[in-house]
Amino acid sequence: MFALFRDVCLPIFLMIGSGWLFDRKFQLDLESLVKLNIYFFVPAFIFVRITQADLTGALALRIVAFTLTIVACMGLISWLYARLRRLPPATRRSLQLSTMFYNSGNYGIPLMALAFPDLAALQVFVLMTMNVSTFSLGTILVAGSSPATPQRRWTMLIRQPSLWAIAIALTVRALSLESHVQDSFLWEPLAYTERALISVALLTLGVQLSKTSPPPFEASLWWALGQRLLGGPLIALALVPWFGFEPGVASLLILSAGTPTAINTALLAHEFKADARFATGIVFYSTFFSLLTITIILTLLNATA
Repeated sequence: MFALFRDVCLPIFLMIGSGWLFDRKFQLDLESLVKLNIYFFVPAFIFVRITQADLTGALALRIVAFTLTIVACMGLISWLYARLRRLPPATRRSLQLSTMFYNSGNYGIPLMALAFPDLAALQVFVLMTMNVSTFSLGTILVAGSSPATPQRRWTMLIRQPSLWAIAIALTVRALSLESHVQDSFLWEPLAYTERALISVALLTLGVQLSKTSPPPFEASLWWALGQRLLGGPLIALALVPWFGFEPGVASLLILSAGTPTAINTALLAHEFKADARFATGIVFYSTFFSLLTITIILTLLNATA
């Protein structure tokens, strides 16, 4: 267990901590860092990994369906909890957002690259599903019947460069153009950018956490943390046999389902007047406690492999 913590989790949190310290010292511009991730590093990573990956369209579709099933199950559980506790609508929406959508990008991609280097390319399909569902289903959930919601939702989707990177990479594979792309002058810059993603993404996450002011603990926040960090992997464990995944792919998806809450959920909660403080607190605390839970989950997965 210590070896896994040292080799997989500790490097991640050292980088996150470095981002936190750099922001405390230099007050870094978070908006610029986020744009670099979204519009530059993540699309390059996705394109390179999909172009090089040994995968089939059927497997990609199963991963997308699996991820959507996780999202649906988590949304239903948090909705039931909110109804039983009679939470205010704003808190209920934030609770659902923060349990349904997990950080498959600037946390999940580096984690999978360290834990499952041969299968890490599959995480991009989880990331794709999370991006689309967060800015469509998540926006509908948090915004309700706002008349501007459909236009804003489609604008967010169209502007997601990760989706374009996936589409272009799949087109290259469908036309069997991988060797031509890899021999072109564009490949080296793409490869350099792909290798830089892990450090830049984790530094950015550290800066984001540095700028977060978490709320005090209370019952609903504890529930959200438990559901996100422990409930997600347990649901994934129950679902993987139904989707017929190979053991390595199953382990990656179970671990991915245990990653902390996506930061985009706090941004949506703020934009659409849900309980932004509650949502921000879950992002902060789930990232912190995942240091322990991810280590335990990965240890159990390795023990049963």
